[in-house]
Amino acid sequence: MSRTALPKQAALAALIATSLMLAACGKGDEQAGGAPPPAEVTVVTLKPQTVVLTRELSGRAEASQEAEVRPQVGGIVERLLFTEGGSVRAGQALYQLDQTAFRADANSAQASVARAQAALTSARLTAKRSGELVKIDAVSRQDNDNAQAALRQAEADLRSAQAALQGANVPLGFARVTAPISGRIGRSNVTRGALVTAGQPTPLAVIQSMDPIYVEISQSSTELLQLRREIDAGTLQPTDSVPVDITLEDGSAYTHQGRLSFAETMVDPTTGAVALRVIVPNPEQLLLPGMFVRAKVANGERRNAILAPQQGVSRDPRGQATAMVVNADGKVAAREVKVSRAIGDKWLVESGLAAGDKLIVEGLQKIRPGAPVQATEQGIAPPAAAKPAAAAPAAK
Repeated sequence: MSRTALPKQAALAALIATSLMLAACGKGDEQAGGAPPPAEVTVVTLKPQTVVLTRELSGRAEASQEAEVRPQVGGIVERLLFTEGGSVRAGQALYQLDQTAFRADANSAQASVARAQAALTSARLTAKRSGELVKIDAVSRQDNDNAQAALRQAEADLRSAQAALQGANVPLGFARVTAPISGRIGRSNVTRGALVTAGQPTPLAVIQSMDPIYVEISQSSTELLQLRREIDAGTLQPTDSVPVDITLEDGSAYTHQGRLSFAETMVDPTTGAVALRVIVPNPEQLLLPGMFVRAKVANGERRNAILAPQQGVSRDPRGQATAMVVNADGKVAAREVKVSRAIGDKWLVESGLAAGDKLIVEGLQKIRPGAPVQATEQGIAPPAAAKPAAAAPAAK
C-alpha cells in the first residue's frame, strides 16, 4: 500500500466515527425528550337551539292608498287651495273652478221651485174651497175633482222643481274640487287659468297615503313549495306572527318593524314568484313610494337546530364541507358536514354534526385526524401551566 493512501483511509475512518457519534447523541436526546405534547385547540360544544329561519327579499315601497284628483265638471281654474307637496285631509278643497254658469243654472232652478211653491199654494186653496162648496152642491162634483187633481199636479210640479234644483247644485258643488283621501299631495299638473274638462286623462294632482305604507316583495314558488313540505313534515313550524325587519337602500335598519299582510293566490307566470305584501308603519314618512328596500321575512321556526361556527367548517378540494371534532378519546376526528344556510356567523347544520360534539374552531393548522389534542372550550381561559420548581441552593 502506498503512503498516500494511508492518510485518505484515516480521514474516512474519522468521518464515519464522527457520524456515528452524532447519530448516537441525537437518538439519546430524542429518548430523553420523549413524544411531543398534544397540540392545544379551542373547541365549541354544540347545543340544540330554536332558530327562526328568515329570507331577505328585495321589494319596493308603495302607498297604501293613492287617488288621482280629476275634475268632474269642465271650467277654468280660478284658484289653487293647497300647498304642493304638503299634507291634505279628505274633503279639503284643492281647486276652485269658475262657477258662473253653474250658479246661473242653480238660480234658475231655485226660481222654478219658488214658482212651483206659489202654484201649489193657489191649488191648495182652490181645492179646499171646492171641497167645502161641493158639500152644499154649490159646485159640481166634476169641478171639485178637477180642483183636487190640480192640487196633486201642483205638488208634483214642486217636487220636480226641487229635483231640478238639486241637480243644478251638483255641478255647482263640483266646481270646488276636494281631496278624496287624506295623505301627501304631489305637484299640480295645472295652474290658475287652465281649462279642465270632466273625465280628462291627466289628473290635476295625485294624493298618496303613506302611513302605513306597503312593501311589495316576491318569493320564488320553489322556496314556498320547500317550506310547505318542511312544515307538513313537522321539521319547520309556521311563524306568521313574527315581525318583518326592513333595511333601507343605504344599508341602515329601518326603525319600525312591519308585518306580513297577505300572499298572492297565484304565481306570476313571467317570474315564477309569488307576490307578498308587508304593512310597515311610517309615521315619520321616511319611506317614500317607489323606494327600494330589503325585507327580512320569517319563513319558519326550526327547533333543536344545530348551529356551527363558520370558522370550524371548511371545504375540501371536492367542495365538500368538513369539520374537525374532538372525540371521547381526546383525539381529532374528521366529519363530512352538510349545511344549508348561514345564520349570522354560523352555519345551519343539516347532517354530520350533533348536539354534544366538540367542534374545533382554533388550532386547525396544527392537527390531523387521529392526533391527540388538548381541548379548551371557547371563552374559557386555559389552565395555567405549572411552573418548574426552583433549584435548591448548593450546600456550602
